[in-house]
Amino acid sequence: MFDSIYKTGLLVLILSISFLQARDLAAVEVDASNSKQSSESSGQQLEERTLSPLLDGKWIGNGVSYGAYREGQSPGGAQPFEEELAEDLSLVSKHWSLIRMYGSREVSEDVLKIIHEKKLPIRVMLGAWITSETESETLGARVAHVAKQSNQDEVAEVIRLANAYPDEVIAVNVGNETQVYWSDHITQPETLIRYIREVREATQVPVTTADDFNFWNKPESKLVAQGVDFIVLHVHAMWAGLEPPNAMEWTERIYAEICEYHPDKTVVIGEAGWATQVHNEGEQAKLIKGKAGEAEQQLYYQQFTDWARKNKICTFYFEAFDESWKGGPHPDEVEKHWGVFHANRKPKAALTALDEK
Repeated sequence: MFDSIYKTGLLVLILSISFLQARDLAAVEVDASNSKQSSESSGQQLEERTLSPLLDGKWIGNGVSYGAYREGQSPGGAQPFEEELAEDLSLVSKHWSLIRMYGSREVSEDVLKIIHEKKLPIRVMLGAWITSETESETLGARVAHVAKQSNQDEVAEVIRLANAYPDEVIAVNVGNETQVYWSDHITQPETLIRYIREVREATQVPVTTADDFNFWNKPESKLVAQGVDFIVLHVHAMWAGLEPPNAMEWTERIYAEICEYHPDKTVVIGEAGWATQVHNEGEQAKLIKGKAGEAEQQLYYQQFTDWARKNKICTFYFEAFDESWKGGPHPDEVEKHWGVFHANRKPKAALTALDEK
């Protein structure tokens, strides 16, 4: 997401590391070439793993992104109780059988444990959150060291959980929006690829990374795509300035363009949604032109899920629950309002309309 909490210092960050990224991208290309030559000379070739969103033979590809944090809770802060997680998963299981989680620590093992012990009909694409390790004017040596250790811990934990819960974890996503130009946690391509390889070598599931369409449509995405089993695409019509009547048409077009640009890869949509509130100040007020509201979200949600189901396109709608910890302090901050459930777990119109059918 073009999250408002990521904007501060972004321009300085991009300028300060752009040279380093160019240098490291060249290094990755050399490394990838050497790796390919080594594999060919040894007679070994990487076998691509297929993502199979199935449960008991039934297609479950209409998934949802899941953030567990309620009012007063946040990553690195107060954590949900096990009873709250169990309530969430019970609600989720009535509408989806596939969820996406963004990190491997804090609540992730509790979620997997509940799914396993209660035998819930839910499968998980588990994430490893990767942040910038590049030392720069805005990221000192100490902070860069802490970031590297955090990344290593995320990777180690996602490997452990994927192997400990083989029935529940059907894929691993390493890094979220680490390559697109506007990210506040831009990561060197060689660093991302190294972590993807590490996870892939230590697990049996398909491994990927998620990013915005404005990365996957660029030449530099080809190198990253070589190292993943499938592509996870973020395609937010609302952030692109679309109005509700044209939002789904745009979504379909961008998806088709990325599929054409990466013809040898399966493309999964990892984020697409419509927020129900937008603040009238800041970047969101400039970029978002379409009306925010439950009726608009209901329309987009229905169109999106119908299209995905009809075409058997694996997707993760963004998102299950509103997340109050996101964005700035104003209650209308857009990042807080993408859920089809309110933060108090009451359903919005997108779901109540389905329940009434």
